[in-house]
Amino acid sequence: MNKTVEVLPDQPALVARALDLILSKLETAIQQRGQFTIALSGGSTPKPLYEAIGNQKLAWDKIHVFWGDERYVAPDHPDSNELMARRAWLDRVPIPAANIHAVPTLSANPAVDAAKYEQHLQEFFHSAPGNFPALDVVLLGMGDDAHTASLFPHTEALKVGDRLITVGNKDSSQRITFTYPFINAARSVIFLAAGANKRPALAQVFAPEADDFTYPSRLIKPQGELLWLLDAAAGLELKP
Repeated sequence: MNKTVEVLPDQPALVARALDLILSKLETAIQQRGQFTIALSGGSTPKPLYEAIGNQKLAWDKIHVFWGDERYVAPDHPDSNELMARRAWLDRVPIPAANIHAVPTLSANPAVDAAKYEQHLQEFFHSAPGNFPALDVVLLGMGDDAHTASLFPHTEALKVGDRLITVGNKDSSQRITFTYPFINAARSVIFLAAGANKRPALAQVFAPEADDFTYPSRLIKPQGELLWLLDAAAGLELKP
């Protein structure tokens, strides 16, 4: 794992840096493999990034979009990560509908839909069960409890090591989420974290020793590169 931590002056600078990184990785992936695969995160921090990507002129037919996690709500629900990304980016560009790989959430059974998404991923990547295909970029956020995707502290999802997708739980609400080994198969994982409220969690995530099940972002150790992009408020105590 090649880990880099960058502290940017503010959120606009964080978004600009993330955009530069993604565009560079997109260009490389298309040159080398003919397509670019990215998994999106939810939350407020990446929304301006999605808007910025939507303003680019890109080879949309070669870009495939997935989601690292999704709330178990309908795609048109205000809490849907898919809806946020569509409004900010995907509905504004001529990306083929077949290139948008949304999480299924309509069977009334999260476990069934998690298995359906896993099967879709295996078919897309021509990957046998038990193998973990490599996305080009997985975008992640981190909550002030150090959760990432829908991998929450002390939940069963953290124990799943043999599947790509599982059911995540936050209090009484269920989610569908990438497992940490699937995230770790990525060529590049980019965390975006902003705000002073993230500092206590970051201190534990970056500590030499702490409990992975209390601070789930510690489990993210990709085979490729790991990039932490922080704004000054989040990264204040991490500056050299």
